[in-house]
Amino acid sequence: MSALLDLVIGPFAEFDFMRHALVGSLALSLGCTPVGVFLLLRRMSLMGDSLSHAVLPGAAVGYLIGGLSLPWMAGGGMIAGLLVALLAGLSSRRTRLDEGASFAGFYLLALAGGVVIVSKWGNSVDLMNLLFGSVLAVDDPSLILVAAITTVTLLWFGWHYRGLVLDSADPTFLGQGQGRSVMRYHLGFTVLTVMNLVSGFQAMGTLMAVGLMMLPAATARLVSRTLPGMLLTAWLVASASSVIGLLISYYLACPSGPAIVLTAGVAYLGALLVSPGGAGTAKASAL
Repeated sequence: MSALLDLVIGPFAEFDFMRHALVGSLALSLGCTPVGVFLLLRRMSLMGDSLSHAVLPGAAVGYLIGGLSLPWMAGGGMIAGLLVALLAGLSSRRTRLDEGASFAGFYLLALAGGVVIVSKWGNSVDLMNLLFGSVLAVDDPSLILVAAITTVTLLWFGWHYRGLVLDSADPTFLGQGQGRSVMRYHLGFTVLTVMNLVSGFQAMGTLMAVGLMMLPAATARLVSRTLPGMLLTAWLVASASSVIGLLISYYLACPSGPAIVLTAGVAYLGALLVSPGGAGTAKASAL
């Protein structure tokens, strides 16, 4: 037993970079999982994936201007993500395309643009860092950013929880005479999604950040019957995946971000095998 504890605790007790990675991953788990759960309930999973790719060109431009400066990269990613969300929303309202199709079109454009920018003016190492991140290189400013975004996320969800649940379960209910409230929930939730993807892209990369957001949420959707249960389960899965993924990365010398997401993916596959029929109606139970 003591040998097993040494294997688990040893890397985090011995190395500062492992402790930084652990704190950052756990903070990301705390902020990303409620966003992922509500993305599933609102049938907006594609939006999370789209926005994770949409962050890339802004982060790439910020990187080319300011190097590995966190304000430049985070600011550029935030602007790019919000711009794609705005353009997709306008496109869905002014054309025959639904919002999902609009997001798909704009995220492909953003992803291709980001890859071209980095490939033209950067190098392959820069591209790999932006696409897949490096959670083991998370520093103090990055931890402060993640903690701040996680705090804002939890406060916003705590303040708007009831209305967001109602809007997720029955959008037409709040839409009758309360259009501004519905728009407030939608815009606020979109901004929070972008913020959490920005906080995760430096650790997980733009391609992996959405994994910690959506895979634990999907797992929780399969095994939990109530919304509080989904939120708790998603957080536990994300936290456990972070710890196990970091240990796998340390002992097998593989990329940390993909290892964390792969661990979350294994939990999702296990939930599919255990509960192939799903968990029923979490929306109705939450009310």
